[in-house]
Amino acid sequence: MIKIFNTLSKKKEIFKSIQKGQVSIYVCGMTVYDFCHIGHARVMVIFDVVRRWLDFSGYKVNYVRNITDIDDKIIARSIQNNESIQSLTQRYIDEMNTDAKSLGVISPSREPKATEHIKDMLSIIQILIEKQHAYIAKNGDIFYSVRSFSEYGKLSGKSIEDLRAGERVDIDQNKHDELDFVLWKSAKPNEPNWDSPWGRGRPGWHIECSAMSSHYLGHHFDIHGGGQDLQFPHHENEIAQSEAAYECKMANYWMHNGFVRVDDEKMSKSLGNFFTIRMVLEQFDPEVVRFFILRAHYRSPLNYSNAHLDDAKLALQRLYVTLRGFKIENLEVDWSHPLALKFREAMDDDFNSSEAISVLFELANEINKNKSSTLANMLKSLGKIIGLLERDPEIFLKGDKKISLDINALISQRNEAKANKDFKEADRIRSLLLEHAVVLEDTPQGTIWRKE
Repeated sequence: MIKIFNTLSKKKEIFKSIQKGQVSIYVCGMTVYDFCHIGHARVMVIFDVVRRWLDFSGYKVNYVRNITDIDDKIIARSIQNNESIQSLTQRYIDEMNTDAKSLGVISPSREPKATEHIKDMLSIIQILIEKQHAYIAKNGDIFYSVRSFSEYGKLSGKSIEDLRAGERVDIDQNKHDELDFVLWKSAKPNEPNWDSPWGRGRPGWHIECSAMSSHYLGHHFDIHGGGQDLQFPHHENEIAQSEAAYECKMANYWMHNGFVRVDDEKMSKSLGNFFTIRMVLEQFDPEVVRFFILRAHYRSPLNYSNAHLDDAKLALQRLYVTLRGFKIENLEVDWSHPLALKFREAMDDDFNSSEAISVLFELANEINKNKSSTLANMLKSLGKIIGLLERDPEIFLKGDKKISLDINALISQRNEAKANKDFKEADRIRSLLLEHAVVLEDTPQGTIWRKE
């Protein structure tokens, strides 16, 4: 039985899908005006593993991750670049997909753009107006009336009175209440806009996800996910919109991955500690980054630093070194084996990839002791389930960057020097290779090498 920590109930619950054998998942995706950062990488990788495990567990998964391709930041960036919004957003959608592929992320079942669903948004807004959950302001904007939804705050645990007392909110004289949020913005000069029953304009951010999730998954679906930063106000507002409009529960389970911090500080451009995925991948192998993300439980904070990535690199190398020399003939798992069962129990327990990875190291220890090809097969098979250890060990360990030295020739020279008891020359060759990040390992079968 799979258990999921439900942000809505604040506890782990046994997962039961609405339709037997099928799972519907909606995850809030990226706003495409720049390269994706390491926080986006965590969202992509975490929910890729959720999707993979549900699929492995026998469910047919319908996974929708949206793209926000219209908002204030996109408009501002297009003006700054003197570039059309369509050109800007498509360029960064392509870059996002490149990063996701590098990280081993399987493409979602659907990846809708907000601008493709304006009609769906207008439909929801019309329903909300008719049910008196929304109103047209004097300036032509349409606002959601937060006080009209009695359950507002149930996801975040924030009461309306607490919000009024403590939250920073936009002061807008057109609102009936300072907590109300915009559903539709009336057209402004030099901004993209669409026809609506209330005049030309463009959607607010929150209404986009209510429209797209409803369009692809129905008014009531299984899992809604995203980063912890979206819990309030974005996801809270989605619930208010969708449940007021359709008078049913929006999603049964709400999942939120923890924040990414950089050297124990909040990631921020102003602090100079902002890292795009592309920047990180210039320094570290994509599988190392994926391993680093999965090594922490998805709900815990993730502290990014070069030291932690270096540690993740060494740990992943250890697993690949264990697999080196084994011929893997199939990817079947004997689920009666205690370590396989332990892996499964970890993943069934709120997708605990951290504990599952610790099982991989237990397996590696057993393989290093017993040289068991059966266990090596199991190690590779279990790793593959969560998108790890899929490459040939030699390819991973030796890297794909060209080295100017003839490594095999130098190994032969070193072996000859050792045979002649010229250990000074042998050490010189080892040191030379180390300068080029090439590590030698002397084994009973001969000397082998890997990238440091």
